[in-house]
Amino acid sequence: MLTIEPIRAFSDNYIWLLTDTANNHCFVVDPGDAEPVLEVLAERQLTLAGILVTHHHFDHVGGLPLLREHTSAVVYGPHNPAIEGVDHRLAEGDTLTVLGLEFSVLAVPGHTMDHIAYYCAGDSEQPPLLFCGDTLFAGGCGRMFEGTAPVLHGSLAKLAALPGSTRVYCAHEYTQANLRFARAVEPDNEALAERAREVAALRATDDPTVPSELAQERATNPFLRCAEPAVAATLHSQGKWQGEKPEEVFAALRTWKDSF
Repeated sequence: MLTIEPIRAFSDNYIWLLTDTANNHCFVVDPGDAEPVLEVLAERQLTLAGILVTHHHFDHVGGLPLLREHTSAVVYGPHNPAIEGVDHRLAEGDTLTVLGLEFSVLAVPGHTMDHIAYYCAGDSEQPPLLFCGDTLFAGGCGRMFEGTAPVLHGSLAKLAALPGSTRVYCAHEYTQANLRFARAVEPDNEALAERAREVAALRATDDPTVPSELAQERATNPFLRCAEPAVAATLHSQGKWQGEKPEEVFAALRTWKDSF
């Protein structure tokens, strides 16, 4: 049986821990800090078999040197020589097996240009899984540190086309702040209002708000709703309209969110 749970790091990072409970082997995703991972390995007597990396930012790769020193984990990551210690460099269309599950690699540039995501289509017992780093967040998306609006919009459209039952494992606890912005964009979205209430209750007890489901993101995440008339109406009313093309709507939203 596969379990997936977050290991908390820094102020708001989640390092995802995937464990095969039958043999106590595990993978982690985006270990920006080695110490909390090593603590969990020791406490549960787990063997770290592999590491998945989505992009080069330090809060996603900073733990690699120490984890490689203390374990024999195989490291998978994007084609970026700036990320040291990657054993297998991956690109769009590559596949890999993680604890018996087959994952496909998706190129999702925009936040950074080397960004990749890992997608498992699932089966009758396992829902589809997506580890998307900082490209798609619960209720939001990553900043454009290296890419452009058309590039990141295209990456999000690729992810939005996955099955609605896909469980979305992003790398940060940003949901509550993201939904405050989303409600400014779509104040009459009832699904969004309900989601905001659910998230507020979870955060009141310091519980994670992720993973989410992709169907929920499509219903409440403004960055996946650029074609919605309500989004366009708000941009017009706020004097932020930049054009009718989806990537222009996305650019206006992202610019607004950056200063929200």
